[in-house]
Amino acid sequence: MSVRRILAVLVASGVMCGVADLAQAQGASPKDSSKPSTGAAKPGSARPEAAKPETRPAVAGGAEPTLIGQFGTWGAYTATPNGKRVCFALAKPSSSTTNPPNRPRDPAYAFVSTRPAEKVANEVSVMIGYMLKPGSESTLEVGGASYAMYTQGDGLWIKNAAEEERMVEAMRKSPNVTVKGVSAKGTETTDTFSLKGLAQALDKVAQDCKR
Repeated sequence: MSVRRILAVLVASGVMCGVADLAQAQGASPKDSSKPSTGAAKPGSARPEAAKPETRPAVAGGAEPTLIGQFGTWGAYTATPNGKRVCFALAKPSSSTTNPPNRPRDPAYAFVSTRPAEKVANEVSVMIGYMLKPGSESTLEVGGASYAMYTQGDGLWIKNAAEEERMVEAMRKSPNVTVKGVSAKGTETTDTFSLKGLAQALDKVAQDCKR
């Protein structure tokens, strides 16, 4: 399967964080409009609009992510764009469905990011693979609990940041996590991510991205 090169995305701090060949480790072939982010911005932060890879600027020095470990379905990566260390765990869904069935979409990715320069640790985000319906409700379900997710563009973040630590702990212990969203065209999606290897990937991220 051919692998597209996914170029840099801007994070909340304005640092250029390169994402290259992520799909190779995960066995995916993202389309141009799928843009995994090593450091997705929190709600309320300035977040860049979507752009196709060929329109991206050159990747900043040191921004190319390095795979530091593959644990089950989760890859652990590190990068140092402009001297600011970024580490993250990444996975693609183990299953995806749409309602109505078989609606086309770009690949989805789940991230758990740590950015010491911004004092951010274990921030969960999902790049859903389509533009979300403005004002729509999205949820992340794990460990028998459902968490409301803030939606912006093609990304999801937890609405209540105070619940994020509890959510991550549940993700460490659970077999899978389910993410539900609604596209701008009204298509309902359900993505299930296996959590096999996540705990080990997060431990590796913490080890390589110490504060």
